[in-house]
Amino acid sequence: MGACHADGMSELTTALRGQLPDDAVLTDPDILGTYAHDMASFCPAGTPAAVVLPRTVEEVQHTLRTADELRVPVVPQGARTGLSGAANATDGCVLLSLVRMNRILEINPVDRIAVVEPGVVNATLSRAVNEHGLFYPPDPSSWEECTIGGNIGTASGGLCCVKYGVTAEYVLGLDVVLADGRLLSTGRRTAKGVAGYDLTRLIVGSEGSLGVVVRATLALKAEPPRQLALAAEFPSADAACDAVCRIMAAGHTPSLLELMDSTTLRAVNEMTRMGLPETTEALLLAAFDTPDPAPRLRAVGELCEAAGASAVVPAEDFAESELLLQARRAALTALDRVKGASMIDDVCVPRSRLADMLDGVARIAAEHSLTIGVCVHAGDGNTHPTVCFDAADEEEAHRARVSFDEIMALGLSLGGTITGEHGVGVLKRRRLAEELGPVGLELQRGIKSVFDPHGILNPGKVL
Repeated sequence: MGACHADGMSELTTALRGQLPDDAVLTDPDILGTYAHDMASFCPAGTPAAVVLPRTVEEVQHTLRTADELRVPVVPQGARTGLSGAANATDGCVLLSLVRMNRILEINPVDRIAVVEPGVVNATLSRAVNEHGLFYPPDPSSWEECTIGGNIGTASGGLCCVKYGVTAEYVLGLDVVLADGRLLSTGRRTAKGVAGYDLTRLIVGSEGSLGVVVRATLALKAEPPRQLALAAEFPSADAACDAVCRIMAAGHTPSLLELMDSTTLRAVNEMTRMGLPETTEALLLAAFDTPDPAPRLRAVGELCEAAGASAVVPAEDFAESELLLQARRAALTALDRVKGASMIDDVCVPRSRLADMLDGVARIAAEHSLTIGVCVHAGDGNTHPTVCFDAADEEEAHRARVSFDEIMALGLSLGGTITGEHGVGVLKRRRLAEELGPVGLELQRGIKSVFDPHGILNPGKVL
């Protein structure tokens, strides 16, 4: 950064404030500290030089132009609910928080699209489109807090991915401010479009390393009927995974298919007092949002019984189904309370290898004498082994970090990926090279250099 002026204001903040409102540039050290990191454990965070809170595209462009000219790193941020350290500050950076850009600009029921700014909260968008009889499917567990920009940055998923897919499948087009302040428009508003390379998909999941999303055109679906669920109890995780394989092999497409192990069930009960069954080793939740879900639920219940379920309990009504969904959404928060800290892994494996993944996690937990609860988006093989530990116990914290890495290695050995929806950030950067291979890594670094030749966008993350 440039030298300080006599009034103590750095060249950076002087340049930023030249075209930004006074309240858009924060430099108070105490305030900066509150923006310095996301929710991931074991991810270093540096000391930022400033936080910028733009309200317009032009303010984002000015910030990027200034940073690029001064070679100052820029870390884009949303609600900082991420779990990989992607939003963590680097020393001397500008933290570019998009939370004030929170307008829903358009909801079009004919074209079934929404146009939104990046700071729109996922649940806010979902409820707004519901008023038009429409449905925005991606629903991360943090949907009441996380923003669409953050969802796009990490290509996030959620509980309904088994039927409806992930964020990338709903992003039709983007407006993106590049590192030098230019505005790039990608994609389309139409249902079809194959003109040129798919830069939209390239930006989705890039974690702010290629550009800053300032507007998104999102695909919507017709709102489905309310979903009806069942809960199936199993004597082992293997039996529950067998049921998952039977359900998918039979051609069913549930709107939700989620698994929680006994550690997770106990943690959720402790936090919510919901009274979930703790005598079972695994609980499988399945739901359908079809006009007449009862026959499908019966068929799935029979498959669960054939796989060894000790009990199959259909929800009595939609309200009870929603309670089951709330229990699953509470899982990660509940596990974090078990010992005061947790590391949430995000390894996705082929559905046919789910049992091997859960067996391997149990083995790793035993070898390191750790509590590791597992909740799974079972329908798409996305596991969330959550390592619970006492952060004040250095030796236990070390074992937690080692086990976390071993879980990633296990997922790769089973033909999986190190991250299904949380992103790479800082936390998984070392393992990314192993998954991509040398040729893939070289090409991705080349793409990064085209978009960001001076390397100012979220340095030290992803690649």
